[in-house]
This record gives sequence, C-alpha cells and structure tokens, in this order.
Amino acid sequence: MIPLRPDCYSFGRHETFPLRFGWLTKGYQAWLSTPGVFEDDDATVKLGVGKNMVSAIKYWLIATQMINCDRQSIMSSELGERIFSPNGWDPYLEDDATIWLLHWLISSNPAEATTPFWFFNRFHKPEFTMKELIDAQKYFVSEHLSAKVSEATLKHDLTLLVRMYQPTLNSKSVPSEEGLDSPVAMLGLMEMATGSKYHESKPEFRSVPVAIFAFSVAQVLVESGAPNLPIERLMRSDGVLAAPGSVFRLTEECLITKLEEMIAWYPGVFNLRESAGIHQLYLLKELEPISLLRRHYIGAH
Repeated sequence: MIPLRPDCYSFGRHETFPLRFGWLTKGYQAWLSTPGVFEDDDATVKLGVGKNMVSAIKYWLIATQMINCDRQSIMSSELGERIFSPNGWDPYLEDDATIWLLHWLISSNPAEATTPFWFFNRFHKPEFTMKELIDAQKYFVSEHLSAKVSEATLKHDLTLLVRMYQPTLNSKSVPSEEGLDSPVAMLGLMEMATGSKYHESKPEFRSVPVAIFAFSVAQVLVESGAPNLPIERLMRSDGVLAAPGSVFRLTEECLITKLEEMIAWYPGVFNLRESAGIHQLYLLKELEPISLLRRHYIGAH
C-alpha cells in the first residue's frame, strides 16, 4: 500500500486510454518472456497494439501495482507474479474478485494513479459535473502536491476516469462492447445522472468479495503500524492512505456488516470492539495481507 506524498504523483501517463480487458495479461506475459518488450522497436508487433497503447499497457501494469518500475528496470511485484503469470491465480480475469482487487490497487496508489486515488478517497460529492470535478481537483493539487498541473491535463485524467468507471449502458450486466473495454466499469461505482451530471453509485455491499475487502483492511492496518484502528479511519481516508469504505463506496452500516463478515470468514485474526462509544477494529496477530488473497484463490491459509 502506498501513502500520498506531496512530491510523488502521476498525471496523464495513460495516453488517454483506459484500462482494457486483456491488457494486463498480455502486457505482463509479454514482459515475462521479453523483459525489454516495452522499449523494443517492434513492441507494437509483439503486443498487437498501436505505439501509444504500448505505453498505456505499461502504465496500467504500474498503476495496478502488477509491476514496479524505476529508471533502470522493470520488476514484477508479488501480486503480479501471483495473479498474471501463466499459472497464476487469475491471469484472464475470470474471477470478479480480481476486478475488485484491481480497483483497490489503482485507488490506493496515489504515486502512480493520483486522480483515481483523489476521486475515490478525497472527493465525496455524490452528484457532480465535470467542471466541479476539475475545480475540486485543481484545489487538491494546489493544496497538497508540489506540482503544477495544467487544467487540460486534469481534464484529460478526469474524462478518462469517468469513461473507465461508467458503464456504457444502464444495465451493468450487459455492457456494450465499448463498456467491456474497461473491467472496472462492471463494478457499478459511477453512473450518468441527468444532463451533464454524473453520480457515484453504491453497489450492493455483498458484491464486494470478502477476501478483497479483508485484503484492503489488512493493508491499511499494516501500513498504519497500529494494532487497532477506529472504524472511521476505515470508512474515510485520512488523506494519506486509502480507505476501504471510500474506495468501495460503502455506507457505514455496510462497512460494519462487511467487517463482521470478514471476522467470521477469517477467525482469530481480527476483532471488532466498542470502547467509549467508538468502534475499533483490532489486529490480533501478525498478518501478511496477501495471505487473505491466497485463501480466496486457492483456499490456503
């Protein structure tokens, strides 16, 4: 999990292409076989996409935390290896839980996916126009980042965010071919309202897989370094770390229900207590968050 830092941010690196079905699998497995694929002159041939799409595939692998990239090299993350290697847990996104996981990994990555992190953790207006989005993000950038980002760049990022998360049709179960381009559009987290307005949509809380929810909670607990956290901290971001309640668009009642489900699903690890009228979640023993995903995908502790 990655905290927000004023000097670490990313805008506009997606080449205006939202994440598409098949890109992570194609990009990760091409990189496994040819580590320099994204810089190769024939990358467009190897990946079967245009030049700008090559850069976009690389960017989305970084934004979803499937690979880590510095100036010298690209390295696999443990999650990338576990999920997208040829014998991985779900290399072809056949499990809806993986799509929820990718949404969490994008929205908890302020260094590489600053706009999704901001929108899902720090923007809380249920109905909004594009202008309201741009104005709010301009304020966030000026107040919290050491960046000078043009309004045009912010508009490109926000337009792409809306395209990526809004189903093309009202029916989320039968999206159009264009809607299928982005797996996260199927999560039902954003809808078109009236006229030029959009609104956030709260999915049925049961649709958020317990393992993915538990993984997100465990990441917050581990990153915070505290043995317990108030429910409010899991409900709303502190501005530095992502919050499961915000990212999954849960009400407080649904969050508590989900926590109770998590405790029953993985007993002996978490406990929910109320002290002086404040609900707190306790971590009872050391835990590697990825073990929760392992339990989901292969049933191992």
